[in-house]
Amino acid sequence: KAMREAMMNAELGDDVLGDEPTVQALQARVADLLGKDEACFVPSGTMANQLAIRAQTEPGDEILCHPDSHIYHYESGAPAALSGCSMAFLPGDRGIFDADSIDEHIRPDDHHFPNSKLLVIENTHNRGGGVAWPMKQLESVTRRARSHELRCHLDGARLWNAAVATGEAPGTIGAHFDTISVCFSKGLGAPAGSVVAGDAVTMARVHRFRKMYGGAMRQSGLLAAACIHAMDHHVDRLADDHERARRLAEAIDECPGFSVELDGVETNIVYFDVDPSLGSPVELVTSLDQEGVRMLDIGPRTMRAVTSLAVDDDAIDHVIRVLQSLAS
Repeated sequence: KAMREAMMNAELGDDVLGDEPTVQALQARVADLLGKDEACFVPSGTMANQLAIRAQTEPGDEILCHPDSHIYHYESGAPAALSGCSMAFLPGDRGIFDADSIDEHIRPDDHHFPNSKLLVIENTHNRGGGVAWPMKQLESVTRRARSHELRCHLDGARLWNAAVATGEAPGTIGAHFDTISVCFSKGLGAPAGSVVAGDAVTMARVHRFRKMYGGAMRQSGLLAAACIHAMDHHVDRLADDHERARRLAEAIDECPGFSVELDGVETNIVYFDVDPSLGSPVELVTSLDQEGVRMLDIGPRTMRAVTSLAVDDDAIDHVIRVLQSLAS
């Protein structure tokens, strides 16, 4: 309710013409928070990532990232379709790779090969189970990337979760990247909206491509106000989501037929495997939905559960009871 009131009370303009005061306020605040020159408000995290990619690459370039990256799995082939880029995959556990893997995948300076141009890191890493990058490893990887003259982009859709989990400020994490995307419609609970931040030259290209991709909106201060409200009220409480995810994971792991890699539960995402004796994840989704519980089936034997500000302690208790019943 408070967020909706903030949206209704937002001062509005026209962001296509550049005079949307609430959008401008959000952009300035995020740029300052992340230590960047400028920021650009966009409708979605996918657009935020793809604008950062397009602004820092040319067709024929190659992007280095983990094979489980969101930009590869969940963005409809956009790096190829929109930017003409190929991908080089850096292997590592739960979405995290080391600096030496960059050396192994840098292309020679030869016209037969694509140009190694951009490193993308996802923090926290969705398909890695919501793992937050350790700062020393993040610093090592980005330092090595720069030694090869790569640009660095942070897919920080869940950067707020990473900051709360590690105790590092968003700007401290973001200092190692040329561009950063952050999302407000996940743990922070806004209805829509993401921001790209970076240096002034890159951001001029981001703004141009936002218009080209159809991401410029008119009275988008309605959405920007929700994002500002989320930053004011919903960041510190992410620790509650992390605690609830941990409690849920431990309970799931105790249920017969379910298994969780507990060491991998660091933030608000819980992946767990389902024994065939309990049916398929698709069947489990249906059974859970009938009990008012919504999860995702993401593989032949794997489920994903995510905690958010819409899930309180009573809801976690209910989920545990339902899963225990299904497992009995």
